[in-house]
Amino acid sequence: MSVDSSIFRIVVADDHALVRGGLVQLVKLVEENVEIVETNDFQQTLEYLKEGMPVDLLLLDLLMPGMSGMEGIKQICKEWPEVPIIVVSAREHVAAIRSALAAGAMGYIPKTSSPDVMMSAIKLVLSGGVYVPPHVLGTSSSNDDPTQEQANSAELFGNSLEQGYAQLTPRQLEVLDLMALGKPNRDIANDLGLNVGTVKMHSSRIFKTLNVQNRTEAVAMYAQIKRDKEFS
Repeated sequence: MSVDSSIFRIVVADDHALVRGGLVQLVKLVEENVEIVETNDFQQTLEYLKEGMPVDLLLLDLLMPGMSGMEGIKQICKEWPEVPIIVVSAREHVAAIRSALAAGAMGYIPKTSSPDVMMSAIKLVLSGGVYVPPHVLGTSSSNDDPTQEQANSAELFGNSLEQGYAQLTPRQLEVLDLMALGKPNRDIANDLGLNVGTVKMHSSRIFKTLNVQNRTEAVAMYAQIKRDKEFS
């Protein structure tokens, strides 16, 4: 069976039908060409992932039946590393959010977030970025201090810029180099002989390693590193 690579496939996993329905409507506003799969417990989510269909995003409730918290996130990331996860949870305290990100989630959306914030977070992660709630970074939406935000982001992920760059694999460096040329994920996949899901996985790892939230920041840091090397 052929798979239409132009269609996004997003899994919405939540045991509350009302919440799940709301997330489905938000996803439809974010992407027109989208196939949405709904699951209502952790086991059902695992069973769908085991079917092997490409998944562009998993919206995951942290407290649904069968979900073993952070261990559940780790399990999915280990078995399906190409599937980006956004945790959507009623738990808002910083420790839970940091733990989810450390376990491998690419984003964390508190359920009290506005629809606009939720849609922006979904768009960011679909494009290969990492969404961290502002209060975890120590900032508010009205406080736009890039220096402080970067410092807090570095604290969150635990690597300096140079340390992070040194940890990039040769393949990740190839992906980053093509990002710097302004190529979208599909073109990068074609150039490197990869599928789009694999490129997204590499992109996500690059963002985490460099302590950035999106490809714009990653490319800016990459340019800075190259300049530093030229003049060192």
